[in-house]
Amino acid sequence: MLKLIKLEWKKNNIRKYILGSVIMAALLCVFLFALAFLGIANDPDGTLDAAPGMDVISAPIELFTSMVFLIHTSVMLASFIVSAYKNKTMNLMFSYPIKRQKILASQMIAVWLFNFVALIITKFLIYLCVSVGAEYMQPSFAIDFNLGSLTFYIQLILKAFVVVSMSFIALFVGMAMKSSKATIVTSFLLIFLTQANVGDITMQDSAAFPIVLTAISFAFAVLSIYNVEKKDLL
Repeated sequence: MLKLIKLEWKKNNIRKYILGSVIMAALLCVFLFALAFLGIANDPDGTLDAAPGMDVISAPIELFTSMVFLIHTSVMLASFIVSAYKNKTMNLMFSYPIKRQKILASQMIAVWLFNFVALIITKFLIYLCVSVGAEYMQPSFAIDFNLGSLTFYIQLILKAFVVVSMSFIALFVGMAMKSSKATIVTSFLLIFLTQANVGDITMQDSAAFPIVLTAISFAFAVLSIYNVEKKDLL
């Protein structure tokens, strides 16, 4: 499986995705630093213009990193898998003496693993920049994290796990509709569903929500490779 994953990275030129992730991380870091310390989220009178519960710095960090990497993961899945069906390169892959399910699973894991690590690193660097900035500047948002806490790193990993896994739902839709665009559009819909709020209530307020969402995501991952041995190519 590891060899297949490495093959997928090589075949799809993973270096361009590494470069893209570095650029995204840099842009997110600059934007969120400006949001925290340069007053771009403030009203003209200098007070923070934020909804209840969004007045802590972790809220915009989690929101924007989740949005960007959910879309990025879905784009990669569309490129690695859905487009491979459309341009017939999957025909060659399925001609190998390897089970189709294993090939498809390796593609999904290759994308998931890359974005999982990239998201963790990006979020950590942003939190680090904000933490350093707070030593010298007055933040608009309350600083609600502690880089010296084990809980911080556990939550960092778990939240990244949930966000990246959500892309499997988008993949299933894209494969069902035989469209890369459908994969990407579904990722946007997932963002609206998971990040939107009704009044002061959001779906993320529920402690069970991440668990349920992850279970649903992996159920869709299984459905994406279920019966692939018997199905015709898209």
